[in-house]
Amino acid sequence: MNCIETEQLDYQFSPGQQILKNINLQVPEGAIFGFLGPNGAGKTTTLRLILALLRKQKGRISIFGKQLDHHRTSILANIGSLIESPSIYSHLTAKENLEILRRVYQCPKERIPHVLKQVGLSSTGDKKAGKFSLGMKQRLSIAIALLHQPRLLILDEPTNGLDPNGIIEMRELLKKLNREEGMSILVSSHLLSEIEKLVNHIGIIHNGSLLFQGTLHSLQEKQQQSVYTYFETNNNTNAAALINNAGVGATIEKDLIAVPLIAKSRLAELNKSLVSNGIDVYQMHTAKNDLESIFMDIIKD
Repeated sequence: MNCIETEQLDYQFSPGQQILKNINLQVPEGAIFGFLGPNGAGKTTTLRLILALLRKQKGRISIFGKQLDHHRTSILANIGSLIESPSIYSHLTAKENLEILRRVYQCPKERIPHVLKQVGLSSTGDKKAGKFSLGMKQRLSIAIALLHQPRLLILDEPTNGLDPNGIIEMRELLKKLNREEGMSILVSSHLLSEIEKLVNHIGIIHNGSLLFQGTLHSLQEKQQQSVYTYFETNNNTNAAALINNAGVGATIEKDLIAVPLIAKSRLAELNKSLVSNGIDVYQMHTAKNDLESIFMDIIKD
C-alpha cells in the first residue's frame, strides 16, 4: 500500500509557467522516501500541494488511501511536516512553543520532554527560541512535527543549518522513527551523500517532471550499465585499439579511455597486455556508482 499517491498532478503559478507536469508520485507505506531535484525542480511545490498549503489545480492526491479533497482534516491530523524555514514563536522557549501545539493536538504532557530529548534540545531551559541558532530552530521545528506521533513525516531540507554531527544525529533519529515506530518519511534534500545513507526509496524530479521513482537498490542496478573504468596512457589511440582487439569495447573520452564495467581479473589482463605492448599506463580507475553520479546522469539525460 502507498501512503501517498498523486495522479496527473499539474501546477502553474501563472499561464505559461508550468511548475509541475503530470506528477504520478507513489510513496510506499513504511518507506523512507528521498525526493530529489535541483533548485526550482518542483520539490517544494509538490510537498505544499500534498499538505494542502497550495490549492490543487489539476490531478488527484490520495494519502492513507483517502482523497485529500474529501478527508483533509483527518489526513492532516496524522501528518507532521517541516516545509522550508522553521515556523516558531521567537519570544517563547522551546517548551512553550511545544505547549501551544500540544493543546491544539491534545497530546499528553509527557510528549514535550520526550520530543525535546529526541531532537537534542532537552537542556535549552528558559532560552527564547529567537536566540536559537538556525540548527536549533530546525531541531525545534522537527520536535513540533513529531509532537502528535504522526503516521507520516514530510520534511523539506531537514538538515538545513545543522553541523556535521547534527546531520548524523538527525539521520539516525529518522531511521529510528521509521524502524521502531513504523513512521513513513518523505524527505527532500540537496545533500545527496546523506540521502543515500538514509533512504530506501527515491524519487527524482527535474523541470517539473518525475524522471524516476523506485527503490534505491533498483536505481543503482539500473545505472550499472553506465559505470566505466578509465585508463590514462601515453598512447590512447593504440591502447584503445588493443583493448578493442581483446573483445572489450573501448572509446576515447577527452584524454582517457573508457571501458564498460568488467571483472577485476579482466581489467588486470588488459593492463598487462598494454604494458607488454610498450604502452605506459599512468592510472586506471572505475567511476563510482554513487547517488550523486546517478542523479547527474539522469537529469542530464
